[in-house]
Amino acid sequence: MTTVLVVEDERPLLRALQLALQANGYTVVTAPTASSALASLAVEPIDAIVLDLGLPDLDGQNLIPRVRTMTSIPILVLSARHASAQKVAALDAGADDYVTKPFGLDELLARLRAALRRGAATPATERVDTASFALDFGARRAVRDGSEVRLTPTEWKILEVLTATPGRLVPHQDMLERVWGPAYVKETQYLRVYLGQLRRKLEADPAAPVHLVTEAGLGYRFDP
Repeated sequence: MTTVLVVEDERPLLRALQLALQANGYTVVTAPTASSALASLAVEPIDAIVLDLGLPDLDGQNLIPRVRTMTSIPILVLSARHASAQKVAALDAGADDYVTKPFGLDELLARLRAALRRGAATPATERVDTASFALDFGARRAVRDGSEVRLTPTEWKILEVLTATPGRLVPHQDMLERVWGPAYVKETQYLRVYLGQLRRKLEADPAAPVHLVTEAGLGYRFDP
């Protein structure tokens, strides 16, 4: 059974999320603080995290990179912060998706299912080797300059889409739909954030990428 860690300091909302997720077949671990969330991650088999940013002991924005040092499981952010810059910052820190409050339960469940599918998807390409990095999709292992690089489930999915057709353009809308789903085809900021992250992690010179290439105004291309 899939286990979700819900990190939320508002007790009524935490309880509501717990009941709703349990009613939909999930095992739920709850944490009202960042410190209790980190403690749960250290001992519980967690498959995904639903994270509120407004925590009492540590802002969720700062918790995300700490979680990423421990695990690459999907992180779905819940927040009352609506500004685009705040969404980008959360994604840039390592979150996989961002849902603003108030939200509909159906939407939250759909996004959680999508995030879990991205994490569990089986790639069409098993291995990719370039002059800068190597990707083993089966083992979910990325290596650059002899050192292992931690990638999130969403970053793996983006790489799966790009490397499936080397040298060919993948349009923005096509990539958004294949990675996040039809409801996300206008969220081009997601691609900008994630491609920036991937270049910093994998390219020898992120400012002048040779493998994860932008086709201005059109989309992205993978050059082996």
